[in-house]
Amino acid sequence: MGTNPKVTVPQIRARKGGEKITMVTAYDHPSASIASAAGIDIILVGDSVANVVHGMESTLEVDLEVMIVHARAVQRARPHSLVVVDMPWMSYHTTPEDAVRNAGRLVREGGAEAVKLEGGEKRLPVLERILDAEIPVMGHLGLTPQSVHAMGGYRVQGRLPDEARQLIGDARALDRAGVFAIVLEGIPDVLARVITQEVAVPTIGIGAGPATDGQVLVFHDLLGLGDGHRPKFVRTYADLRSAAIEALRRYAEDVKGGGFPGEAETYHGSADLVVALEEVESSAGKLRSVSSSS
Repeated sequence: MGTNPKVTVPQIRARKGGEKITMVTAYDHPSASIASAAGIDIILVGDSVANVVHGMESTLEVDLEVMIVHARAVQRARPHSLVVVDMPWMSYHTTPEDAVRNAGRLVREGGAEAVKLEGGEKRLPVLERILDAEIPVMGHLGLTPQSVHAMGGYRVQGRLPDEARQLIGDARALDRAGVFAIVLEGIPDVLARVITQEVAVPTIGIGAGPATDGQVLVFHDLLGLGDGHRPKFVRTYADLRSAAIEALRRYAEDVKGGGFPGEAETYHGSADLVVALEEVESSAGKLRSVSSSS
């Protein structure tokens, strides 16, 4: 658990235009503990866990039960960071009643302090019902991974004037509805700047340039733990994958060469135990000798 005071939804909302907001994904107790100790403002238990942790092809494969398990693991670290949990695909796409019920499960069973859902104006009926249940909501516009098939792949959004105007309208609608922040993913920097100016709540960018009120990256990407494609917008601050491979290689060499465990890693028995076990070994040796001679 971090030493900083607990971050809350009102505090994040109040950061609009002020000190930049930091957000990273985390999917388990160790990563949440590390993020909190580093002073990260928001931990996102993202549905990107599907790709990053479970090796799935897309976020469409992860369900509510999986998100609850990972959210609960994150909360066990008691992070000072605000914990936001993604609502997975089809957990809010049917009816507002289903959406409220599923958001409630993320809060009650997973320990979510807020939820995040993708989409603009067409999500307003769902979003408003969740807000009516006193569950804070973070919006998500631009490149929305749950819409990967509809978008025709993971492509930068809002490049054309009509697309940009639609995203601005969506952001305004989410703002009026009462979200406390909006993630802007995979859009041109100039569009992100305009949206940030147009809404009263903080924007948090990922592949949206530097003008947003904050930034988010995937834990495994920024620490160099992944082995797949790394998007252009990722900056790698460490190469922990290489360090881990080297550490495991040295461990294997030590085991095979007899160097591990050594004196420092070994428990020793008392003198009485040594004498007793020597007697056992001696008796066993005599039994083997009798057995072989017969």
